[in-house]
Amino acid sequence: MSTPAAVRAWEAHVTLYRTVWKSNVMASFVQPLLYLLGMGLGVGALVDGGNQSDELLDGLTYFQFLAPGLLATTAMMIGTNEAMWPVLGGFKWWKKFHSEAATPLTPNQIAGGVALWHVTKCAIAVVGVATVLALFPDTRSWGLLPAIAFGTLTGAAFAALTSAWSSTRETDYSFPTINRFVITPLFLFGGAFYPISQLPDWMEPIAVVTPLWHGVELCRGAVYHRLELWPTLGHLAYLLVMTGVGWLLTARSFNRRLTV
Repeated sequence: MSTPAAVRAWEAHVTLYRTVWKSNVMASFVQPLLYLLGMGLGVGALVDGGNQSDELLDGLTYFQFLAPGLLATTAMMIGTNEAMWPVLGGFKWWKKFHSEAATPLTPNQIAGGVALWHVTKCAIAVVGVATVLALFPDTRSWGLLPAIAFGTLTGAAFAALTSAWSSTRETDYSFPTINRFVITPLFLFGGAFYPISQLPDWMEPIAVVTPLWHGVELCRGAVYHRLELWPTLGHLAYLLVMTGVGWLLTARSFNRRLTV
């Protein structure tokens, strides 16, 4: 009973995950490997042949530019999807959260367990991508260790903000729309595939105020030892604030729906 209550709530998610962890971990490794081989090496060979590629990519090959960005984009995808249907389902379909609320756990503690689980899932996915990056000499560096933390924080920010929304919903009708018109455009235009300076002038400020761009910049800077103090602190502060705000709103929703 000395274990923090949020950790006990998190353990429920871990217990369920143990039944599927092998296939999940394998996918976390295989998918980024195939993506890097196709996009990083295949498409990269065409990009690197351009006259201005070295200047546009800040002296990096396209493979080197793309690879660290996958740490952040993967975490975004995992964090967002974990915070959609599973969170809504815990209220509407499976009544999981109501069952937990019938125990000594409080709504805040249940929300804390959900937050810890989302961080765990993001970390598993990011470690899978980092393992793939370590296989290639161009991306093999000690900077992968802080990049794992930065990628996980990026996923946590998206999970927190998405949970703040999904925990207020009665249906899942909005979730495909979020994936189609928010997450997919961010994936394409958030700085992972090309510098945001190449975007139209009106789109660049939008990319800058999204968590993904900050995560991509941190991961890329860490892998290649290019982090600078003040920009790094700025990126971290932004992601931490987004995460904190998201989870405060999520906890409020959990309290409203689980308090009788």
